[in-house]
Parts: sequence; structure tokens; C-alpha cells
Amino acid sequence: MTKDIEISYKENGAIIDQEKSTTFLADLKLLFKGPVLLANALPVFVGFWLALYFTGGSLLANSKLFWLTIIGSTILMGGALVLNNWYDVDIDTVMKRTQKRPTVTGNISLKTVLGIGISLSVAGMVLLLFTTIEAAIYGFIGWFTYVIMYTMWTKRKYTLNTVIGSVSGAVTPMIGWAAIAPTWHIVPIMLFIILFIWQMPHTFAIAMRKYNEYKAANVAMLPVVHGFKMTKRQMFVYIACLLPLPFYLGTLGMTFIVLATILNLGFLIVSIRGFFTKDDDRWAYIMFIYSVNYIAILFLLMVAVTLPIFA
Repeated sequence: MTKDIEISYKENGAIIDQEKSTTFLADLKLLFKGPVLLANALPVFVGFWLALYFTGGSLLANSKLFWLTIIGSTILMGGALVLNNWYDVDIDTVMKRTQKRPTVTGNISLKTVLGIGISLSVAGMVLLLFTTIEAAIYGFIGWFTYVIMYTMWTKRKYTLNTVIGSVSGAVTPMIGWAAIAPTWHIVPIMLFIILFIWQMPHTFAIAMRKYNEYKAANVAMLPVVHGFKMTKRQMFVYIACLLPLPFYLGTLGMTFIVLATILNLGFLIVSIRGFFTKDDDRWAYIMFIYSVNYIAILFLLMVAVTLPIFA
């Protein structure tokens, strides 16, 4: 009987340890905003890849530089995202979609979160300094605009917070390109512009879906301050601005121009439907899904058309 109890105790202990491990991993994913971190790593890779393509470099020959760039930028961005969680704990407590973050639940102390954010930020910058000074500068610009300009200054006060925040995401391909070559080239400049413009309708779609939460938290998102009609008009304008951009990337080939234009037209059509919809929440969800797939497909397409079998 005693042996059975001991076995049962061990089994229950193993279950508890497993649950703690699962919870800890889930907390880390929320703390680092896993999907956001991965989404920002893709443009860094694409920038690096295209720089190699246009300079005649080889990924294999630059493998050490590649890993320094990817790991350094990812750690730096991770630090920025963690610091965002640390600073926004009061807002996250109010908003339903962020109430499971470890900063809100208390699973990880705010002091520990702050330490993690600072440590990762410093480590990421140090690693980027082993690539090129220019790449490190772009990394710092991205960190500074996200943590200081966006999180700590504009997010709670101004609807321009989205414009400021978009800079941090838009510099990611510049980091990758700058690790290989100077960024005074039409391709990295266009990548920056595409990402900057794309983030506006993407973020507005999220803000529309989470309107009540942002309003309760007093976050100055455009839909909260100026309403849905104004937001839809701005989304349409920003998406329309994407239309000519593929033609500036003619060096990627006609296949890219055609497919990118089709993606842009689809994006524009979905945005126009917003003026006639009676279900704003559903439309905003469709816009969000399209925007996520749009940027992933567009950047992966840039890699695909420059593979040796197509180039």
C-alpha cells in the first residue's frame, strides 16, 4: 500500500513539474511575443539574402556573419519586446488579450523582466557590432524607436504612435543588408518603405478588432480617437501607396513585379470592401489575416525569385 502511494506521489510530482515547465515555456513565449519576434526575423534574413544576391556573395562563405546578424538582431528585438512588456504592465492588465502575460499574472517578477530586457538588448547590440557598424546603427534605431519613442512616449498620447512604431519594424531588412553592404541601394530602401507603409493598415486592423480594449486602457490608437471611418480611409490610402513600389524593384524580375502587384490589388480590394461592410469586426479580421499573409508571401517571393534556379 505504501509503495502504491509512493508511486502515485512520484507520478503526481512529475505531472506538476511538467505543468510548471509548460507554463514557463508559455510565459516565455508571451514575454517575447513569439510570433512578433519571428515575423521581424524574416525581413532581416531577406535583407541579408538580397544583399548577397546583388553583391555576388555566397551564403556559405558568409555563414558566420549570417548567424551573427540573425542571432544578434533577434536577441536585440527580443530585448525591446521584453522591455515593452515591462513598461506596459498597467495597460496589459486592462486589455483582455494581454492579461495572460507573465508580467500581469506575476509568474515572472517585473524586476526580472527588466533585467532580461536590458541584458538581451545589450547582448544583441554587442553581437551586431561584430557585423558592421551600419548594421548595429540600424539595430539601435529599431530598438530606440520601439522602446523609447513608441512604448514610453507616443503610444499612450498620440495617434502617430503607429507611424513611430512602424520605423522599428521597417529597419529590420536594413540590418540584414547593412551586414553585407552599404544600404544606399534602391532595394533595401524599398524594403524599408514597403514595411513602413504595410504596418499602418496591419496595425489599424488590430486596433479596430481590439477597439474596446484599447479604449478601456486609454491607448491613443487611431480608431479610438478618430473612429472607424477615418481609420478605413487611412488604410485605403496607405495600401494604395503600396501599388507602385514593386516597379522600383524591377531588378528582381517581371515575375516578382506581376505577383507583387496582384497581392497589392487584392489588398486594395479588401480595403475598399470596408467602406460597404456592416460587420466592421469581421472585415478587420479579414484585413488582419490578409496583411499577415501578404507580407510573408511578398518577402518569401523576393527570396524565391533570386534563388539560383530562377536567377
